[in-house]
Amino acid sequence: MAAHRKPGRRSLGGHTVRTAATIALAGAAGATGFDGTGHAEPKPTPAQVKAKVDKLYQEAEAATEKYNGAQEKATAAEQRLTALRDEAARKTARLNTARESLGSMAAAEYRSGGLDPAMQLALSDDPDEYLDGAAFAERAGDRQSAAVSRVRKQLREIEQLRGAARVELTSLETRQAELKRHRKTITGKLDAARRLLSQLTAQERARLEADAGGTADTRASRASAGARDGLPAPGSATTTAPHSRAAAAVSYAYSKLGSPYVWGATGPNAFDCSGLVLAAYRSAGVSLPRTTYAQIDAGRRVARSELIPGDLVFFYSGITHVGLYIGDGKMIHAPNPSAPVRVAPLDEMPYAGATRVV
Repeated sequence: MAAHRKPGRRSLGGHTVRTAATIALAGAAGATGFDGTGHAEPKPTPAQVKAKVDKLYQEAEAATEKYNGAQEKATAAEQRLTALRDEAARKTARLNTARESLGSMAAAEYRSGGLDPAMQLALSDDPDEYLDGAAFAERAGDRQSAAVSRVRKQLREIEQLRGAARVELTSLETRQAELKRHRKTITGKLDAARRLLSQLTAQERARLEADAGGTADTRASRASAGARDGLPAPGSATTTAPHSRAAAAVSYAYSKLGSPYVWGATGPNAFDCSGLVLAAYRSAGVSLPRTTYAQIDAGRRVARSELIPGDLVFFYSGITHVGLYIGDGKMIHAPNPSAPVRVAPLDEMPYAGATRVV
C-alpha cells in the first residue's frame, strides 16, 4: 500500500522560500518598471522648490554672518599676534645689546686678574691713585649688577610676550577652523539650492528669477556703468534723511543697485547683506561692525513706526539679515545669490527690529 501513496507536498522552506520571494520581488519590480508606477518621490512644484531654496538661502546667510564674525576675530587675533611678535623681536634686540655689554664687563674683569683688593693696595706704587681706582671699580660693580638685573627683567618680559603670542596663535587657529566649518556649511547650502533649482525647467527658473529681482543677464546689465535706467531713484530718501551721513549712506546704497550678492563681500562691486550696510556707512565716514548681530547694537533701537531713511532694519529671529531703510516701507538690501542688490518692501521677510546709527 505504501508504494501507492500519493507523494506528500514539499513544504516551502529554506532555499525554496527565498527563491520564491526573490522571484516575487523581481516580478513586482519589473511590473513597476514597465508601468511607471513606482514609489519615487514626485517632482516638487516650483512653489515647493522656491520655499526650500529660500530656506536654504536663509540658513546660508546665517552661516555667512557667523563666517563674517569669525573672520573679524581671526583678523584681530592675527594683528595681535603680529604686534606681540614685533615687540618680542625689539626686546630681544635690546637683550642682545645688554648681553654684549655684560660680556665686555666680564672680559675686563678677567683681564684685571681679579686680585684681592688688599694685595693690590700693597703692591701699588701709588696708594692714593689705587684707592681712587678702587672706588671707581666699586661703582662699576654696582652698574654691572644693575645691568644683570635689567637682562633678567628683559628675559622675563620676552618670555611673557612669547606666552601671550602662543595664546593668540591658538586663538587664530581656532578661528581659522571656525572659518573652514562655516565655509563648508555655506557652500553646502548653496550647492543644495542649485541642485533644487536644476530640477526646474528653464521657463520655471526664469519665472522664479524674475520674481527674485531679475535673471543673471539682467543683473549683469544693471551693474554695468550707465545701465541703470528703470531703477528706482533716490528721490526723497536722501532729502528726508535726518543726518547728512545717513543721506550719504542711502545714496551709496542706491548707487549699488543691481550689484551681485556674494557671501563675505563688502564691495565695491559685490556684497552680502551686512557688507552692503557696512560699505554704505563706511562711504559716509561711519564705522560699523561687520555682522548683523553686532550691527543691531551699533546704535539706538527705534520702533518700526519711527523709521526714517538711513536706519538699519533687521530680519528673522536670529538677526541674520539687514537692509538700509529708504522710506515708504521700503529698504535697499542684498538678498541672496539668486537676486542682486535691490529695493524691497520690509514685509518681504520676518521683521526683527531697527537701529539708528547717526
